[in-house]
Amino acid sequence: MAPTCPQRRLIGLSTKMYFPLQRTIDFTSAMMSQLGSLPSGSLDNVDVFLIPDFVSIHPVSEALKASPVPIRLGAQDCHWDDTGAFTGEVSPAVLAEAGVTIVEIGHAERRRLFGETDEIVAKKAAAASRNGMAPLICIGEKTRGDPAVALEECRAQVDQAMADVATHAEVIIAYEPVWAIGADRPASEDYVVEVVKGIKAFDSLKGRTGSTRVIYGGSAGPGLFERLGEAVDGLFLGRFGHDNERFTKTVMEVATFKT
Repeated sequence: MAPTCPQRRLIGLSTKMYFPLQRTIDFTSAMMSQLGSLPSGSLDNVDVFLIPDFVSIHPVSEALKASPVPIRLGAQDCHWDDTGAFTGEVSPAVLAEAGVTIVEIGHAERRRLFGETDEIVAKKAAAASRNGMAPLICIGEKTRGDPAVALEECRAQVDQAMADVATHAEVIIAYEPVWAIGADRPASEDYVVEVVKGIKAFDSLKGRTGSTRVIYGGSAGPGLFERLGEAVDGLFLGRFGHDNERFTKTVMEVATFKT
């Protein structure tokens, strides 16, 4: 059975397409410096990750080699095949070779703007996993409503995404209600807790033996993790984490929360 409360929490962010190359490099350096200056042992129960744009992956990977604390490198997408005539796409095999350990898949923006379906998300999740990377699968309901309705929409997404991912592989589920992404206020704490608990009870996740974490990402920011309690396994930040001091503060909130 997959653990319902993993030993290590998870927190990270995506820069999306907001940063120019030099800002990404500077942001990475500042992240390493600030996290490295935390008291010894502060991050013993936390995994931190950074997902830059594709062009920045190599310089960020090189920079992270000198990090005083472990920071996992992610990518914002991948193709479902390792090689082939897919102009403009990015091979999951090459991402793994570049040091990527997490691949974000199925974000609402990709579903909305580029027509990604649950079937495509499932193929990409399997591709990331077979190349030794953890698929970070974004799921969430489109409209605000009853948690039970949200759970049924999320169940269809999760069940298909897990279909071809080995049960022993690491998986990250990022619950991001579409209506909350980019909003001034996230979904209510009670709402998130109820939906996340329901997601963790899905049969397609309960039977897994590999690390399976469900994190929250709908306009997540400082102060939210403390209010959500132990229901979520971490946070996935977008623009709210693009300030290094605010990101470090949120990391510490996740690291020091007592269950």
